[in-house]
Amino acid sequence: MEDPSAPPPDPLEPQRGASLGAEMSPALGMTPGHVHMLYVSMESTIALASVLGNVLVVMVVGVNQALRDPTFCFIVSLALADIAVGALVIPLAVVISLGLETRFYTCLFLSCLLLIITQSSILSLLAIAIDRYLRVKIPTRYGSIVTQRKAWLGVCACWLLSALTGVVPMFGWHQPLHGNLTSDPIECQFMSVMSMDYMVYFNFFGWVVLPLSVMIGLYAEIFRVIRRQLNRRAEATADADTGRYYRKELRLAKSLALVVFLFALCWLPLHVMNCVLFFCPGCPMPPSAMFVGILLSHVNSALNPLVYAFRIQRFRTTLLHIARRCMLCRSAGSSVYQSTHPPLTEKTTAVHL
Repeated sequence: MEDPSAPPPDPLEPQRGASLGAEMSPALGMTPGHVHMLYVSMESTIALASVLGNVLVVMVVGVNQALRDPTFCFIVSLALADIAVGALVIPLAVVISLGLETRFYTCLFLSCLLLIITQSSILSLLAIAIDRYLRVKIPTRYGSIVTQRKAWLGVCACWLLSALTGVVPMFGWHQPLHGNLTSDPIECQFMSVMSMDYMVYFNFFGWVVLPLSVMIGLYAEIFRVIRRQLNRRAEATADADTGRYYRKELRLAKSLALVVFLFALCWLPLHVMNCVLFFCPGCPMPPSAMFVGILLSHVNSALNPLVYAFRIQRFRTTLLHIARRCMLCRSAGSSVYQSTHPPLTEKTTAVHL
C-alpha cells in the first residue's frame, strides 16, 4: 500500500522522462536515447543563442550612449537574466535530466536559483512598463523624476526582490522530508523538492499573473494616451515635434509590448500544466507536453534580442556598426599578418633552409 503522506509523483522524474522516449519513439522511429540526444541538442542550441544574443544586447547599450536611458537599464537587466538562463539554467536542466544525485537542500537551492532568475525577468519587464508609462503620462517631468541613477537602483531592487521571493522555499515551504533526506543523496528533480502550492499560489498567481496583469493594464493605458495625443496633434497640425515624439514612443511601446507578449506565450503553458497537476492530480499529463513546455520557456531568452534587432532602429543601427567594426578589425588583422609574414616562395624557402 502506498504511503498517503508521500509527496506527489514528479512529472519530470526519470521513469516518466523515459516514457517520453517510449511515447515519441514509435512515431518518429527513434530510440529513447536518440530522443534524449535530440532534447540535449535543442537545449544546447537555445543556450548558445541566448548567451550570444543577449551579450550583444549588453554590448550595444554599452557602445551607444544614446541608448543609456532608464528604459535600456532595465533592458540590460533583462538581458543579464537571459544570459543566466543560457549559461546556468539550461545546463543545469540538462544535467538534471541525466539523473544528478545531490542532497535535498542542495537540490532545493538549485531550484530556488532557477526561480530567482525567472522572477528577475518578470520584474524587469514590469519596471520597463512602468518606465514607459511615466514617459508618456508625464513627459515634461519624466527627465527630472526618472534618472539613470534611479533606474539602476530600480534594477538592484528588482534583483533583490527576486532573491527574496525565490529563496522562500529554503525557509520551509518545500516538499515534506521523509526519512533522513537531509543527509542521504536524492535524485534531484524540481518537483521532488519544490512545493506545488508554493509554485501555484505564491509563484504563479502572486508573481506571474499579477505582474502580467499590471503590465497589460499599463500598456493599454500607454497606447490610449499616445493615440489620444496623436489625434490631438493631427487636429491641431501645429506641433510637429510633439507628434514626432509620440510616434517614436508608440513604436518603442509596441516593441516592448511584444517582448511581454512573447514572455507570456512562452512561460504560461508550463505554469498552466503545473496548475493542472496541482488541482487535478489524476488528470493525464503527457511527459512530452512537459518537456515542450520547458523548452518553450527556455526559448524565450533567445527571442528578445531578435525583437530589439528587428523592431528598434537605434539598436539595429548600433548592432550593424559593431558587426562592421568586427569585420574591419578582422580584415585589418589579416592584412597586417600578410604584410609581416610574406608568402613562402622557393627563394625564401631556400634561404631558411
